[in-house]
Formats: sequence, structure tokens, C-alpha cells
Amino acid sequence: EHRQNSREHMVRESRHDRELGTRPRESPSFHSRFTALTIAREPQGKHGAKDGAVGTSQGCASTSSRAATTTTTALFEPGGDGQTPQAVVLVGAPGMGKTMMVRQVMVEWEEGTLHTQFDFVFCIDCKAITLPMEASVADLVSQCCPGLRVPAGKILDGQKKILFVFDGFEALGFSLVQPKAELSSDPREVKPLELTLMSLLKKTVLPRASLLITTRPTALGSLGQCLGGEYYVEILGFSAARREEYFHRYFENPNKADMAFRFARGNEILYSLCVIPVMSWTVCTILEQELCGKKNLLECSKATTGMMMFYLSQLLKHRDRDRDNPQVLQQFLLQLCSLAADGIWKHKVLFEEKEIKDCGLDQPGLLPFFLNERIPKEGEDHGSVYAFTHLHLQEFFAAMFYVLEDDGEMVSSLGRLEKDVNKLLESYSKSRKDLNVTVRFLFGLLSQKSIEYMDKTIGCRISPRAREELLEWLQGRHRGLSHPGQALKVSDMDTFHLLFEMNEKSFAQNALGRFTDLDLQDTKLTLYDQMALSFGIQHWAGLGCVTLQGCSFHWQNPEAGMDASVPWCAEPLFSMLSCRLQWCQLSESCCAELAALLAEQPGLARLELGDSSLGDSGVRLLCEGLRTPGCRLRVLR
Repeated sequence: EHRQNSREHMVRESRHDRELGTRPRESPSFHSRFTALTIAREPQGKHGAKDGAVGTSQGCASTSSRAATTTTTALFEPGGDGQTPQAVVLVGAPGMGKTMMVRQVMVEWEEGTLHTQFDFVFCIDCKAITLPMEASVADLVSQCCPGLRVPAGKILDGQKKILFVFDGFEALGFSLVQPKAELSSDPREVKPLELTLMSLLKKTVLPRASLLITTRPTALGSLGQCLGGEYYVEILGFSAARREEYFHRYFENPNKADMAFRFARGNEILYSLCVIPVMSWTVCTILEQELCGKKNLLECSKATTGMMMFYLSQLLKHRDRDRDNPQVLQQFLLQLCSLAADGIWKHKVLFEEKEIKDCGLDQPGLLPFFLNERIPKEGEDHGSVYAFTHLHLQEFFAAMFYVLEDDGEMVSSLGRLEKDVNKLLESYSKSRKDLNVTVRFLFGLLSQKSIEYMDKTIGCRISPRAREELLEWLQGRHRGLSHPGQALKVSDMDTFHLLFEMNEKSFAQNALGRFTDLDLQDTKLTLYDQMALSFGIQHWAGLGCVTLQGCSFHWQNPEAGMDASVPWCAEPLFSMLSCRLQWCQLSESCCAELAALLAEQPGLARLELGDSSLGDSGVRLLCEGLRTPGCRLRVLR
């Protein structure tokens, strides 16, 4: 958002004389929100393809032994050989925090708190600035810093310590293969822009200058041919502790920060995705809107799929090519989703370069937004390998494969993967529990709101044909668990998660209409679980008996800041009951809240509290609720 506003860069001459030029001016909240990232730092020649995608093992940013959580101070620290690197390449997929880290470097340098070894810092935003076809190094400095009091040539002629920052280097699209004989050694010499940049990279001009380059993995091959003695710093995202820190930095209100984080922490998919900084921002942005004017997230309407679609729309905002051609994007996504689904079925997260080309995915204007390229290490004879930035992103696109409309002519070397929704659902039910996330995203994508959002905001057409198959599968999946003559019961949280992803009243009513009992055992319900359960209960007209055996509810009262055992979802649960509640293994601390709810829910006729440790004081509290005029309970066991 800052890149779209003023294009200002900053330069400072000595610690006491600062000048403002053309650095992106940050909002006051930027500095306070900056959160240290987990990075992996490697010297020249050791950056390669061994680790696959970030988060392929459930989004842990610290699975690599070479990873460490750090601030910007580590960028120019001496390496194992004691040498301070003159060139640092900051590598990461879109949304991993490359620009965020560069901006923090600039803020810290401007304030004089860090990076004070540099007398001048020149920052060039490669995605935003319009560069001439021919220029000298001095021209580049003058263009990015028009407010200099000292001529650029004089600065470059002196013995000043200079740092050049190139943010988003891949946007320049240079091949960087020109011979060394054509390079420049004079900062005033005008050359084709690519040669001038190569002169800086190869140190034929200003050999003492330092470089900080941010790039997506796609540009690593050409950069590696030009640089020498460089260090690669790969951004792996937020560690678990830093994710929570980011939420508290984002929200000014600590209660809202805690509630938002508990919402994300209780959803394993979202929490895992929050390793990606822009995904943490996405979740915080949406929850901030949900909390606007509210005290809690009790009526949050955004499930995981909704947040994923918002993330995708933000990602695609920055694409340059074919923005006004939805057919190009639709066809690309068809091939991408086919690749993702094929990988999910085969437990595959790494894809070879040949697969990418055979699928028609080798489109530089789109590919880097979705797949991370890994360059082979020195001595390895295979080509690049590719992976989705996160396993859950691959699962999201795998779900899209089953619902994206196509013209029936999509063919790839992978063979045509059959769009058989029933096969996916039956495989999940019988043996492939690893398909859970893909199935959950499938439900979310087929809601009417999702179909409209994908069409209007992202430009993708989703077919609603599979909705009936999802409904029939949900209605039939629990029948085998009930004996003939017994009431049909729902006995897992998965059903409620799927319905919450769909988030449609009529669909939930139809799916649950044939069931009468809810039976949950030994289940620890997070805040997110409770929201999903509450959504289902509110639209379950035939619910008569609820059994909660060994279940616990975990939430936090934003006013008191203390844990409570009887959650807010118990209110709609009680109000929908016209028969019986079995709630076992309750503790004494629950009784005050339970008594209050009894007085307010006249529909409850039978309450069974077997195997509970209420204690004398707990029973007295419960009796107070039983004595109130609003209580219509007939049987207490």
C-alpha cells in the first residue's frame, strides 16, 4: 500500500547530515508492526533446492537446522570466514517479507540506530521506478534521489561507504549475460541500463560499494553469474512466537489482539499459513474488520476459504501482464490447479522444470506468484525444481481443480486428472485423511459468496455443479455409525468445520435435517471449533439430544482476561434444544455459568451431568438456576 503512494527514497550523508530523497515514506504504524523473521543465511554457491517449499511440513518456519529468527542486523554480519559480505541477496516468495525487511533497514539507518557503517544508502524500487534505456550509475542515483544537495557524481567519486538497495530485482527482467569487456568502470559513463547494472554487480564500477538485493527465486540464476562473494539470505517466514508477536503489534488493543490470535491459533490451517507474513497480515486485516464496532468474534463470517481468496486477490493485484485478460488467468489457473491436485494425490510437493513447461506454466508474469523456484546447487546436474509456497496453498489450488470451469480441452503431460468429486470425498472418508484440508477448501469454494467473489474480484469462473454431491455425501456419511432404529447422530467436529466453510444457512439446514443427535466425546474445542459448532447448531432444527462426554471448551473472556469452561456457543446450543443435554465431566467452576444459562433457556427439558465433579458449592450454584422462574427443566440427573 505504501508503494502505491509517494515514491520517496532517502539518503544520508554522515551521521549528522541527513537528506531526504526518494524512499517510500512509511506510515507511523510500519515501524511498530515490524516483526523479526526467520531466515537461513548461506555463503556463495550453497543456495540450492534441497529444502523445498516453505511450510511443506505444515508451515514450520524453523525446520531447517540453518534457520534462525533475526532482525536486519544479521544481513551484513561477518560470515564463518570472518569476512563481511559486500553483496547480500534476500530471497523469498511473494508475501514473505522481503520489502518489509528492506524498509526496516531504511528506517533504522535513517534514525541512526543500525547500519551506520554506510554514509549513503540509495534505494531503487525496481517494481515502481521507471528507469531509462541508457544511464550511468550517477544517473540512477540522481533519478532515485532528486533532492541531493551534493551532485551524485561527486558522491560517487569520493571515498564514501555506499549501499545500493535493489528491491524486487526480478521485475527488471534482465538476462545479465553480456561479456565483461563491455562493462563500465566509470560511474559517469552512460551505457545501456542492463550493462550499467551488471557493472555494479560485477564490481567493475564502485568496487567498494555494498549491495542489498531482494528477489524472488526466479532471478537467482542470472544473479549468481554476476555476483562474487555474495551471501544468500532466504526468508522462511514467522516462527510460532513471532506469529503471536505480529498479532499483538498489529492490534493496538491487547484484548482484540489476543482474541484474534486465539481465533487463528485454534484453526490449524490458518495458523500454519500465518508463517507467511502477508498471510498474517491478511488474517489480521480481516479480523480487524470483523471486530470493528464489536467486542468479540462471536459472529465472524470469515472462514478459512474466505481468507485464502482475499490473500489470492491481494497477490494478483501486483501482476503486470494480462491483467485485463481473464481468459489467460483462467487457463493458467486450470493448469496450476491440475498440477496441485496431481501432487496432492501422489503426496508430491516438488515439481521438476519439465513438468512446469509441459503444463504450460512457464509464464514469468504469473508463475512466480504461485510457485517457488529452487535453483540447483553447484555440481548438481538437474534443472530447477518448483514448489508451492506452502502445502496448504497447494491444497487450496487442488480444491479449485474440481470446481474451476474449463472448456474441456485442457491437456498436459500429466494426463487428464479426472474431476471426480465423489472419488475425492469417498477416498477421504475411507482412507485418505490427508485430504481433509483439500475437502474443506472444496466446501468453502462452492458457497455462493465464494463463487461471486472469485468471479468479480479475481476473474475466475467456478461451477456450482458439485454442491449437490457435497450435500448427499454429508447426509450419508454418518448413517453407518447408527444402528437400525437408533437416532441418526453426528459424532465429529469435521462436519461442522465443513459446514462453516460453506457458511450457508440453507445448505446447513439440508445437511443436518435428517439427524437428531449430537454426540461429541473427548474433544477439546478451540474458539474456532466453537464458532463452527455454533453455526451448525443454530441451523439444526431437529436437534433433540446433545451428549458432550469429556469435552472441554477453551476461550478467553476479553473483559476478565480469564479462561472459562462454559462458552458462548452453549447459548444457541441450549436455545435449540427441546429435549435433552448430556454434559459429562464438568467441574465446579462451570456451575455459575451453567445456572445462568438454565434460567434463560426454557426449551431444555432434561439435563444429565453424569461423571461430573460439581462439589457442594457447585450444586448450590446450580440450584439457584433451577429455582429461577425461567427454568423449565423437568429431569436432572
